[in-house]
Amino acid sequence: MKVAIIGANGQLGQDMVTAFKKNGDEIFSLNHDKISIENLDSVSSVLCEIKPQILVNTAAMHHVENCEADPEKAFRINGIGSRNLALAANDLEATLIHISTDYVFSGSKKSPYLEEDLPAPLNVYGNTKLSGEYFISAIANKFYILRVSGIYGHAPCRAKGLNFVELMLKLGKERDEVRVVDDEEVSPTSTEDIAAKTIQFSTLEQYGLYHLTAEGSCTWNQFAREIFNLAGIITKLEIADPSEFPTKVPRPKYSVLENAGLKKNRLKNMLHWKEGLKIYLLKK
Repeated sequence: MKVAIIGANGQLGQDMVTAFKKNGDEIFSLNHDKISIENLDSVSSVLCEIKPQILVNTAAMHHVENCEADPEKAFRINGIGSRNLALAANDLEATLIHISTDYVFSGSKKSPYLEEDLPAPLNVYGNTKLSGEYFISAIANKFYILRVSGIYGHAPCRAKGLNFVELMLKLGKERDEVRVVDDEEVSPTSTEDIAAKTIQFSTLEQYGLYHLTAEGSCTWNQFAREIFNLAGIITKLEIADPSEFPTKVPRPKYSVLENAGLKKNRLKNMLHWKEGLKIYLLKK
């Protein structure tokens, strides 16, 4: 099939390209120099020329602080951009696969979030990503919205630099002591596993909203400890007080997602976060 991947040079986008190529699909890699999703004319002209059957959107304005500083730009990209892709997908009779986020939730539930739980974003990023979900679900005829969490991959994150795993590997080798907070719980998920599981949606017609995160959960401190253990790094790991790393923008303290949709539809489930991390480190 013809597959257009938007944000193909990003951390997740690069693994999407690799996964769909391995699947035997014809890939069209679209970055911001080729398409501006916030501009409907750009979206329509580029995609009408390609005529993809599958449209995968990994592009987003996802630097949380930058979104807070420029909410209008964040809404144009994360909200209006999603609307434009939904309209174009309909015109082409294509399936839209859109990547969303755990940040649509507040973290107050304290137990894994289901797809049907009511979102309550704490910041501009979460609100604009949620608006994108609403645009797609209201407009697109054939769509998948896939919420991910705590992602890390071999490709660098263009907006944020080192992912958490790479940062811990670097600090663990440079310092005698590393301090990491223990008050946020997530499901760290490898981009390779997300991309591999996305392939299954391209051949199905079980459209809708799905959570797509690693099984199990941990705090960032626990994640760091597992990284050090698997990598054989001997350094002192301490629990940091949240005040040591103050954030300007509120984030959910608990953003664990339950892959209920995958299990309900008897789709292949995600790896446990420990197994995903082990595979990631073995490939380094």
